[in-house]
Amino acid sequence: MNILMREIRKCMYGLIGTAADKRVTARFLFPSTFIGFQGHFPERPVLAGVCEIQAVKVILREWKKVPVAIKEIILAKFYSPVTCGEELLFECREREENGREAVVTTIVTGRGEKIAELRLRVSFEDEDTEGNNGGTA
Repeated sequence: MNILMREIRKCMYGLIGTAADKRVTARFLFPSTFIGFQGHFPERPVLAGVCEIQAVKVILREWKKVPVAIKEIILAKFYSPVTCGEELLFECREREENGREAVVTTIVTGRGEKIAELRLRVSFEDEDTEGNNGGTA
């Protein structure tokens, strides 16, 4: 797991998932010291969208207890910027495509509004293949 993923993991809490209905939720609170705010932007920190995408990967890894690779970003719609100290709720729904791949739709909310909508094609990898996904992780 790379540095960004470890830092995102530290900001996650309240992971709740049910295998039966293929849904999982988690909350995040990114402090001002979070690496994803560095240089984005100095006067008014904004969470980089890639951090929200990577947060889904962290959620799935913790829920499934296996490494996850992002194969395709089908949809990444960001409605509102996120700054330091805002609590975010990620609600993920998995639609299995085969035994090793799934499409995961995630709604991110905070401040009582929709922050982002993400749809990712992911694969569940063996430990030794994590990170070898063509740079889309």
